[in-house]
Amino acid sequence: MASGKLGSQNITSASTNTTLYTVPASTFTVATVSLCNRSNSVVSVRLAIADVDTPTDDEWIEYDAEVYPKSVLERTGLVLAAGEKLVVSTTGTPISAVAYGIESEV
Repeated sequence: MASGKLGSQNITSASTNTTLYTVPASTFTVATVSLCNRSNSVVSVRLAIADVDTPTDDEWIEYDAEVYPKSVLERTGLVLAAGEKLVVSTTGTPISAVAYGIESEV
């Protein structure tokens, strides 16, 4: 079981769903996600806890949240079941997306 950094992505393609992390079978995860805007412009970000790589409307937990230049959006205390995914989408780049936390057996 992992603890610490669970997944990271350098998001360089806007308007594309990027799977940041998938919970392994027979485990659950408590995670934090940081989305860091490295650009000089405001970027809108989306974050979902989804069953598949393309989230449905009811799976987004952040939707077009604005992240100012050189700033970060952080969500903490996210509890995910086995097989669930953290999915990120942005309107601009570059964005650093990092998930960290702990996995535990069910």
